[in-house]
Amino acid sequence: MTTRMVPVMIPEPLYRRLERTSATIHRPVNDVVATTLAAMLPPSPDLPEALADELSSMVWLSDEKLYSATQPTFTPTMQARLATLNEINDERPLTPSEKKEQMHLLAQYERSILRRAQAYAILAQRGHLLPDNNELPSVS
Repeated sequence: MTTRMVPVMIPEPLYRRLERTSATIHRPVNDVVATTLAAMLPPSPDLPEALADELSSMVWLSDEKLYSATQPTFTPTMQARLATLNEINDERPLTPSEKKEQMHLLAQYERSILRRAQAYAILAQRGHLLPDNNELPSVS
């Protein structure tokens, strides 16, 4: 990732808060500033607000909680049901309730993927080594 130096005037009380936060989470002040900005700026206007907020707030999670967030939340049962609905959709149009269920499951799948990606991105930013593709937990 390319970085840029941006000189910013910060009031002394705010800088002391940054230093305290930095000491608490054992990260340099510039990392705290960068992650704070990343958390405050919306990740994507295409995401629902609640999901964008959830992803942004993950920056404050402990490493332990971030590692937990790398685990899939889209269960095998959910995956099987989505596959069934997709197969039905290949044979005939889905009923309104089936379509609603399919869209809900797709949103759950997307949320699981985005949360995992965000957790891995934050862990990488904090200097943790990430598993290679063969070591990643399965999506199901």
